[in-house]
Amino acid sequence: MSPAPAPEQIFDGDLLRARLWMPEAPTTALYVTFRQWVPDPGTFSDRGLVHRALARGLAHLHVQTRWNDWFLNAETTALEAALASLRDRFRTARALGFSMGGYAALRFSSALRLNQVLLVSPQVSLDPAIVPTEDRYPEAAGYDPVLGDLTRHCRRDLAGVIVLDPFYALDLTHARLIASLAPGLAIARLGFGGHPGSAAIGHVGGFRHLQQLSFSPRTRAGDVVQLHRRLRGGSMRYWRERAEYCLRKGRLAAAAEAIDRAEALAGLLPE
Repeated sequence: MSPAPAPEQIFDGDLLRARLWMPEAPTTALYVTFRQWVPDPGTFSDRGLVHRALARGLAHLHVQTRWNDWFLNAETTALEAALASLRDRFRTARALGFSMGGYAALRFSSALRLNQVLLVSPQVSLDPAIVPTEDRYPEAAGYDPVLGDLTRHCRRDLAGVIVLDPFYALDLTHARLIASLAPGLAIARLGFGGHPGSAAIGHVGGFRHLQQLSFSPRTRAGDVVQLHRRLRGGSMRYWRERAEYCLRKGRLAAAAEAIDRAEALAGLLPE
């Protein structure tokens, strides 16, 4: 792998940061990623460059927030202006985002004039007036419902795919509300995929394949579902998610079979 090119600082704040890497050849296509929720916030990461994007001839923009604040803080409006200015340099733009990063892709989709997104278990809002059952994130106490309002900031003609595990009821609720704002987004249901919805296949090397799908100018829900079906059998996470679901439903024989498959993959039982 050749040395990473030096990034261009698009926005360098105390709370938000956006860096751009350009491929060797000129390009008119922008690829955007957003930092997802992290267990130890408070610092920016020096990582973030997607080498595969540059290899595909895409410029890569990575946007980070210092805290798990859903990118909503005193610098949000300034970042938005910087992203809008950057977008003028490109003909097309597509994005990939997971959970909080998926929300950010929606929140800045108008500023970036995104043509397409691949979003994995994104949120529509943390406002209890919008999703009253959402109780997974303590950070919701600081959520700004005005600054974060997707009815004002999400691009209505956005195309792409929302990936989720339909057995995570809250993720499905968020996805349906998002799809009502942007009807061009299709939902790819990955049963027992976890949260985020690609977690199961991610454990068996599926992330790079999902990432490759996000590079395409036309990502389809069916392609994501087929990827999940191809890889899920070898995923310990998939079988554990399946076992937990079967136990909740009282399907004990199916749960026992799924547990055996998970343990076999963990090396605890012979194949």
